[in-house]
Amino acid sequence: MAQQAYVRDTDDEGSRPVPRGDRLRRLLARYAGGWRERRTWRRGLITAALALASAAVMAGHAFIPNTVGNLGSLVETFLPWLGLSVPLLLIVALARRSASALIAVMVPSVVWLSMFGGLLSDKTGSGGDLTVVTHNVNADNLDPGGTARAVAAAGADVLALEELKESAVPTYEEALASGYPYHEVVGTVGLWSKYPLSDARSVDIELGWERAMRATVDAPAGRVAVYVAHLPSVRVRLEAGFTAGQRDESADALGAAITGERLDRVVLLGDLNGTMNDRSLQAVTSQMRSTQGAAGDGFGFSWPASFPMARIDQIMVKGVEPVASWTLPATGSDHLPVAARVSFDDAAS
Repeated sequence: MAQQAYVRDTDDEGSRPVPRGDRLRRLLARYAGGWRERRTWRRGLITAALALASAAVMAGHAFIPNTVGNLGSLVETFLPWLGLSVPLLLIVALARRSASALIAVMVPSVVWLSMFGGLLSDKTGSGGDLTVVTHNVNADNLDPGGTARAVAAAGADVLALEELKESAVPTYEEALASGYPYHEVVGTVGLWSKYPLSDARSVDIELGWERAMRATVDAPAGRVAVYVAHLPSVRVRLEAGFTAGQRDESADALGAAITGERLDRVVLLGDLNGTMNDRSLQAVTSQMRSTQGAAGDGFGFSWPASFPMARIDQIMVKGVEPVASWTLPATGSDHLPVAARVSFDDAAS
């Protein structure tokens, strides 16, 4: 009888439900035990290799050749988006319980943060002597008047518009007349200003037609040379890759024009069809600063307006100090307008 009682008591004990806390501890212990196994270092090698490859592309993008389909420029245009590989590979590494993959994923994380981490902080300052806006208004814009009023509402002292359709120019002029008494239009680009303009002229960017100009703005804080440019479009084609040859030649010509500028204060506004990372724009980017990189909040992507993936609309300066940089709400264009405030350097003349 004693033995039966003992068996009965034992069976009753075994049938009792395991407390939830004990179950969680056992599950965690089993998971941790899996990490202690030697094979955790052997599994996930493909994930680790992909992580190291992603880091190599980011860190060594300058060594990717442009000889075949301008592959290097294509990668550099969307370079920040390679950071998406980090969370994806991290999820795979955790699912596979791979120690080697987890360690490898840290490499592209560090590389991405070293390259783009500074853009994640808000560097916006206060004050400034001049507010500028640039916008590719899109030749097929169905509401040019509304677009003009929208960008004017940003309170810019100087406003640059690109891709102006000849038939739409009067509409822009009428919509902006009250706020901007001075303006110049050269080909498909135009400059509107609250302050007097002088020495306005076309800038030859080797296209055969006018898509760039320069003018002197006599602002209260001093004179500044303002360039407006719309570099040729680029295309991605399966049979030809990233076709950007004409854009690259125009960028070199624009860079040469800015190098020869006699004024010390220079502001470049426009659609450059390329990012600051694109080596093919080096003739321009090597001598000017991006206001977004110096004083912006985030990446400032401007194209396409429906889901911005790259900042190809640029505000660049030299001889003045960027104070703030931001993007404006969408208009009837496929680009977002971009804006900046700059402070004049007293040493410039």
